[in-house]
Amino acid sequence: MAARSGFEAWLRAAFACAALALVGTFALPGAALALSELPREDVPVPEGQDGADTIERHDLPPPGQTQRPDAQPPATEEGEETDEDAPEDETQPAGEAPRPPAVTVPLPDPVVIPRDPDRDATQETEGAEADDEPVPEVQYDLSLLPEPVRRMRDLIVEACLSGDIERLRPLLSTGEGATQLSFGAISGDPIAFLRELSGDEEGHEILAILYEVLSAGYVKLGQSAEDEMYVWPYFFAVPLADLNPRQRVELFKIVTAGDYEDMKNYGAYIFYRTGISPEGRWLFFVAGD
Repeated sequence: MAARSGFEAWLRAAFACAALALVGTFALPGAALALSELPREDVPVPEGQDGADTIERHDLPPPGQTQRPDAQPPATEEGEETDEDAPEDETQPAGEAPRPPAVTVPLPDPVVIPRDPDRDATQETEGAEADDEPVPEVQYDLSLLPEPVRRMRDLIVEACLSGDIERLRPLLSTGEGATQLSFGAISGDPIAFLRELSGDEEGHEILAILYEVLSAGYVKLGQSAEDEMYVWPYFFAVPLADLNPRQRVELFKIVTAGDYEDMKNYGAYIFYRTGISPEGRWLFFVAGD
């Protein structure tokens, strides 16, 4: 009994020694230090800086002039001018060269064509006289024509219907009172000239035009025996704007609707027309003005 108690006492002593040895092993090499026991290290200050504890100061902008990037501009009442609408200050900055004044290139004066008072008065008088002239009476009855006039017309129509342009040659006057085929001088053969006017080499187109012209109504022009003549078609002496529907259909047998509009803008019929004197002489067959 006594031996057993001694053994237990020895065992407790052994465990106590082992525990003390173990605590000494962990504590000595890496013992934890208190905060007050930590060594103080001086951080080196870079050269060129006086004191690490210096705080850099900046002046703040006046109140009311700072604005966050995402802030919206204050709303303004209608009619109130904002800073954006205000005109920019055009004060010339100091030290800069003065700006040259704006240069405005003057426009040239309008071209004025001098007017001749005498000429204007003459044109107005001629226009008034033309307006006062009565429109000649349109005739279709060939029996009212003088015999020489009717005979020459029939011969021209017969030559046109034959299709042979050479049959017009003996009907053309020559010499000083030659039949006028152009407003300019004709050099060469008159029949060859008529062929050139035609759209075909045989001259059939110009023969057809001459036939249609002589098939329309006619008018008597001239106030004296010296300038008296019978002219086909009557459109030459009648205002185109005054034509009735039947007369316009008659006109379209000679010209197109487009030609008609152009002639109305011009103010007169200027397509082919022909005239015969009371003595039966073929005076002209021309187009234009």
